[in-house]
Amino acid sequence: MKIRFYFLLICFLFLNQSCNMKTEIKLLNKNDFFKNINGKETTIYVLKNRNGLVSEITNYGARVISLWVPDNNGNFDDIVLGFDNIDDYINAKEKYFGATIGRYGNRIKEGKFLINDKEYYLEKNNGLNHLHGGNMGFSDVVWNAKQIDNQTLELNYFSKNMEEGYPGNLNVKIIYHLNNKDELKIEYFAKTDESTHVNLTHHSFFNLLGAGNETINEHLLYINANSFTPVDETLIPTGNIELVANTPFDFSVPTKIGNRINQEDNQLNYGKGYDHNYVLNNSQSEEIIAAKVYEKKSGRTLEVYTNEPGMQFYAGNFLSGTIGKHGKSYKKRSAFCLETQHFPNSPNQKNFPSTILKPNEEYYSICIYKFSIN
Repeated sequence: MKIRFYFLLICFLFLNQSCNMKTEIKLLNKNDFFKNINGKETTIYVLKNRNGLVSEITNYGARVISLWVPDNNGNFDDIVLGFDNIDDYINAKEKYFGATIGRYGNRIKEGKFLINDKEYYLEKNNGLNHLHGGNMGFSDVVWNAKQIDNQTLELNYFSKNMEEGYPGNLNVKIIYHLNNKDELKIEYFAKTDESTHVNLTHHSFFNLLGAGNETINEHLLYINANSFTPVDETLIPTGNIELVANTPFDFSVPTKIGNRINQEDNQLNYGKGYDHNYVLNNSQSEEIIAAKVYEKKSGRTLEVYTNEPGMQFYAGNFLSGTIGKHGKSYKKRSAFCLETQHFPNSPNQKNFPSTILKPNEEYYSICIYKFSIN
């Protein structure tokens, strides 16, 4: 009897301990991110706050490659899509996972604009249009990096005059800070020696269930916007600003992302789903809430704050089974992007907020991704 009792006690203790085990954070192998690109070395930097949140960032494209946050049981998951080695980032069909986008986030019609009556021609890398800075945008270059402390990383890049067709020498600085309020805070600074267009943004693909786990159709989304900028069939804004009320684009109250994504609607047809810029409310404020996403199974909530007038909501419509970290497949609509920004094609739309940066001015933009559990 005693032997049986002790055997059962050991089994109970083992099972109880197993039930209470927390998911292990699996950091990527640094050696898989060492590479010399045009004379510059790439590597990984790790940020960690006192609550255990961890983000890994590479200086290739100044991109977030992992972001570990807890669920309502205290288990951590990596909630951003990406790859586990530098070569996959370089060669990927989906080239924007976690990246810094510049000089101009989003599209510019026919890859051209006027500044002081002079026409500039950009690289056309999206059909007839220019997208996300061109063939070698900020997502494709190696940044100089300096880790300030365990929670802060500073990255710098010098973009030469006429790089990808943009005028002016542009000095850019980004500060990533994973603070103890469970916020990944991204600040952008830039200065130029000649008038130019600048519109920087961040392009993480999020899934609050964990990267590669199910679709994001059941995520509840709130966007602090009463209007959006409709697009033509090439996803260039028409120049109009339209109300979201009584359309599938209305997320002014929390709504499941998948509820209306397959409705018959010209705008949804153009983007194969949501891939549109929202005109944020109260955009004159220094820092506003732009969006809030809640996922019921994990209890994770993501809030987005910014000083930008717009935000691109993209629902992963073109993901097509790419194999990412830990061998997981990233299928259609298995992630969403919330990219704080000025509007697409602003250089060619006088009624949109200006993206001109002049000498002796400093560009400043902020995007905060704040995490909590409900």
